[in-house]
Amino acid sequence: MPSVETVSALERRLNASIPQQVVRTQVDARLKNIGRTAKLAGFRPGKIPAKVLEQHFGMEARQEALGQALQQSFAEAVQAQSLKVAGDPEFVVKTRDWSAPEIEYSATFEVYPEVVLGDVAAESVERATYDLSQADVDNTIATLRKQRASFVAVDRAAAADDNVKIDFVGTLDGVVFPGGEATDYPVTPGSGRMLPEFEDAIAGMRVGETKSFDMTFPEEYHGKDVAGKQVTFTITLKSVEGPVLPEVDAEFARSVGISDGDVERLEGEIRSNLSREVVRRLKGRNKEAAMDALLKVAQFDLPKSLVQWEMERLMEQTARDMEQRGMAMKGMQLPVELFRERAEKRVKLGLILADLVEKFDLQAQPEKVRVLVEDYAQSFEHPEEVVRWYYADPARFQEIENLALEENVVEWVLARAVVADKALTFAELMGS
Repeated sequence: MPSVETVSALERRLNASIPQQVVRTQVDARLKNIGRTAKLAGFRPGKIPAKVLEQHFGMEARQEALGQALQQSFAEAVQAQSLKVAGDPEFVVKTRDWSAPEIEYSATFEVYPEVVLGDVAAESVERATYDLSQADVDNTIATLRKQRASFVAVDRAAAADDNVKIDFVGTLDGVVFPGGEATDYPVTPGSGRMLPEFEDAIAGMRVGETKSFDMTFPEEYHGKDVAGKQVTFTITLKSVEGPVLPEVDAEFARSVGISDGDVERLEGEIRSNLSREVVRRLKGRNKEAAMDALLKVAQFDLPKSLVQWEMERLMEQTARDMEQRGMAMKGMQLPVELFRERAEKRVKLGLILADLVEKFDLQAQPEKVRVLVEDYAQSFEHPEEVVRWYYADPARFQEIENLALEENVVEWVLARAVVADKALTFAELMGS
């Protein structure tokens, strides 16, 4: 009779046995199957004697048969005991005698914890809010105009957003340092592509003017020779070109994707796109706030196996992302421990969400999933094709179902916690 002992808070050990005959039957069946196609010198396929098959393939067949028998016995035992297993069991076969009537084994494994939530009603949650304004639409159009600006030579001092060319020489203790010298170097003051002190020094200069100034490089600057050190730059302004913004007309509208050049339609699409982005960002912030509240009130142990799996998954995902950004990762192994904190948080949240969905019937409803899919599809030129694309693949569709489920949990938390609305600025919401 199988028995289960408690090893630790979540760790259990099953002690059980398998009838030897079960394994022998499986071994015989496997050897018979192997014999149909096996090729051995001196024998025709299908005519190899049983003893010869045993000599050549017996160990492999026994290992496979025993492995399958252990898995089946374990599954039946934990089902009978109503145990929710987290991760894979670690088997130890205690019987090595193939003539024994029973094969005794133990399986050490973890079980899912009982999720214990504290009082969500006692938690304070800050809910982000934002109302899209006409100024946001106008600012977006202004940004689009800047991106499509043409530049012409101007007879005035250099200013922010101009395209200028300079010669510069940088010295450290009177000596030009590596990378500290250039001719006809293009700079756009105010763009942030160079250090602020350098760009600020250019503003206000006129063509032909030369200026010297001291500045200190940041401690974390990539150039180790000058990081954290004070240097002297001498710059000469060679040319200044000022931006000429396009008019907001049919030609401009077509340049940003409005095929018929309708300016009103352009503004409407910008407003629509901004509205969707505002909603998306607000959902993201408020989901994070709600999840943080759940993490605070939840107290339970985490299965080590699930945390380990998540750590390895995050490590592999990070390595792939780094490769896609052009970093050479071949032969390089990221330390898995770097991902422990994130993994523990994700596993804990996953267990909390599963528990809440089950206890409070927060499953994703088909109509809500449809709304999410259609809303996302509106960002594309042919929304109906995107909708079909999601519904055609169960894995992609599952992603949207998970989003709907998470929204249900967020609504559940916000309906119970102490909620204080916080109005954000556009820059705060967009993270700029």
